[in-house]
Amino acid sequence: MNDLALYLEKNRIEAGCDEAGRGCLAGPVFAAAVILPTNFSNDLLNDSKKLSEKKRYILREIIEKEALAWAVGTVDHQEIDQINILNASFLAMHRAIDQLKVKPEHLLIDGNRFNPYPKIEHTCIIKGDGKFLSIAAASILAKTYRDDYMLSIHKEYSNYDWNSNKGYPTKKHRLAIREHGITPYHRKSFGLQPDQMELKF
Repeated sequence: MNDLALYLEKNRIEAGCDEAGRGCLAGPVFAAAVILPTNFSNDLLNDSKKLSEKKRYILREIIEKEALAWAVGTVDHQEIDQINILNASFLAMHRAIDQLKVKPEHLLIDGNRFNPYPKIEHTCIIKGDGKFLSIAAASILAKTYRDDYMLSIHKEYSNYDWNSNKGYPTKKHRLAIREHGITPYHRKSFGLQPDQMELKF
C-alpha cells in the first residue's frame, strides 16, 4: 500500500502534472495533466519509475477511466533544440493543461521549477510523483504514451534499440549513434557523444 496524498488543498480542483523523456537523446518530451476525483483510491498507483511496465499500462487504463479529466501534451525534438529541454518540459505541461476538459484551480507540478500557467496557481513539489496521486497518475500517462511513441519510431530505426532504451543514453544507443550517425529524431542540442566531432550530421 502506498501513502501518496490525494490532494494538497482539499477545496480546490487540483491537476497533477509530470513529464517523461527529459533526459533522452531522441524523440519528444511528453507531459500529462490529471485531475482525480476526491474519492479516488488505488493502492497500486505510485511513481511510474517504481512500477513495472505491465503495471503502468494497467494503471493507465484505470486513470483514463476514473479521472475527472486527463490530457497528454508533447514537444518534439526540433522544438526542444530551439527552446531547450527545460522550457520544452514546461511547454509540454502547458499543452496538456490546455486540453483538460475540466479547468483546474491549482496545479501540482513535479519538480522545483515551472513557467506559470496563465490564471492558474501552481505549487512545485520535488519528487512529487512519489508524494501525490495526481502527479503519479500524470507520470504514468506521460511515460506510457512516450514509450508507445518510441516503439513506433523504433520500427523505422531499429539500430538504436529504442524498443528497449526508449531514447535514453544507454551504451548501446550511444554506440549506434557512433556507428550509424543520428536520425531525424535525435536532439542535436544534446551531448549525443562525449566527442561531438565524431557525429555524422
